[in-house]
Amino acid sequence: MFENLNWWEIGALLLLALLIFGDRLPVVINDGLRMVRNLRAMARNATGDLSRELGTDIQLEDLHPKAFIRKHLLSEEDEQAIRKPLQGVYDNLRADVTGVHDDLKDVAAAVDLRKKAPGGSAAGGAATAPAPRTASYDDAT
Repeated sequence: MFENLNWWEIGALLLLALLIFGDRLPVVINDGLRMVRNLRAMARNATGDLSRELGTDIQLEDLHPKAFIRKHLLSEEDEQAIRKPLQGVYDNLRADVTGVHDDLKDVAAAVDLRKKAPGGSAAGGAATAPAPRTASYDDAT
């Protein structure tokens, strides 16, 4: 939960909590922990009630619709039959994306080569001024 925070930020948050709540900080922490315990108990009770109603053993992770259907309604053969038509589409799409990625790499390499051309290097001493830009049809529209 706090993997994005370093020790200084956690310390600053604790100091801020101490400044805001003062002497009531232990009571506030106790109330927060009690609320978390109650929420866990409610989730456990709801899972147990659902397991009793459906007549099967259900874990909290099984309540996700995809996982529930996979575990309780579909056999492995049914799941493979559903995936089979989509696997070809996935493979074709993956090949197309890989081709586009390779083309973009080639274009980027070509642009880098043009920048490193002998006439375009700035190592010759004084920098040259850019050429004046002429008006074109696209600029006028």
